[in-house]
Amino acid sequence: MSSKELLTSSYDFCLPKELIATYPASPRDSAKLLVYDRTTGKISHVNFWDLEKFIPKNCALIFNDTKVIKARLFGEKPSGGKIELLINRALNAHDISVYIRGKVKVGTKIIFNENLIADVKELLEEGSRIVNFYQDENFTKEALRFEELLPIIDKIGHVPLPPYIQREDNKEDENEYQSVFAKEEGAVAAPTASLHFTKEQHERVCSKFPHAFITLHVGSGTFKPVECDTITEHPMHSEYYDISDEAKKLLDSEIPILSVGTTSTRTVEFYARNKELQRGEANLFLHPNNRPLRVNHLLTNFHLPKSTLLMLVASFVGLEKAMELYDIAIKERYRFYSYGDAMLIL
Repeated sequence: MSSKELLTSSYDFCLPKELIATYPASPRDSAKLLVYDRTTGKISHVNFWDLEKFIPKNCALIFNDTKVIKARLFGEKPSGGKIELLINRALNAHDISVYIRGKVKVGTKIIFNENLIADVKELLEEGSRIVNFYQDENFTKEALRFEELLPIIDKIGHVPLPPYIQREDNKEDENEYQSVFAKEEGAVAAPTASLHFTKEQHERVCSKFPHAFITLHVGSGTFKPVECDTITEHPMHSEYYDISDEAKKLLDSEIPILSVGTTSTRTVEFYARNKELQRGEANLFLHPNNRPLRVNHLLTNFHLPKSTLLMLVASFVGLEKAMELYDIAIKERYRFYSYGDAMLIL
């Protein structure tokens, strides 16, 4: 491996603004699909509805069934100052990690609709805040548990579209920024490779291939660019995961794995290194110096420059090939990022 593969600057590229997808393909499976076969070197340009033609016959698929919550909340301080709050993740039953746009200090109360109040408990150096949520303005009752908070924010919250989409969320995003098999609530970003599946295509694929579900609640850290000069110095964010018994059986077998998305990949690879841990916190950073041990094939979208997700792609194909594939995708006018097109690495 060359030292170039460890330099963050090596993962930079220039993307024309018009190739940033701000709306999803319709229908979902009409998105474009770039297929790269590492064995033959062949590159194919097809549509996502052609996916089944390329999945190896002796292969099992792993899907992430996390469900995006309406994590973006708008409220105000008692003084009337406007506040925007983005839920990041639950740290435990009551303590919630959030990002707040607007000045706050410990003890600040933020008031939302549905009598919801956030009490700022701690300010962390990296910019996040720890809050407790209440529906009792006198704070005589215990703070809301995360599972109690979810139905409230489902009423008053907004879909947490990524910052690069640069528009307000709408009613369609409630369905489109969610996989058709989303089940376990807790993500604040979608596992985007999954967004291309229609219900019919997903059922068809699952009827033809062994498959199982894992859960990784994607946090906002997934969008954080690598800021260190050397990628191995990057402090990888942590996310809650749970591997179903069905998934464990497949992962413990010898069958080749096609991982649907980078989130599934990180979960599978974390388990491959920590097999006694079927659930917990995963913080694995895959890159050319830390390659996959268990996942054989990857289905993914096209990711941000200098992101850990692009480095994960390079862990499968190497830096030079990853950047070559991205260059081809740009020349072929593929759409990038969460609502963009897809790539299959065989």
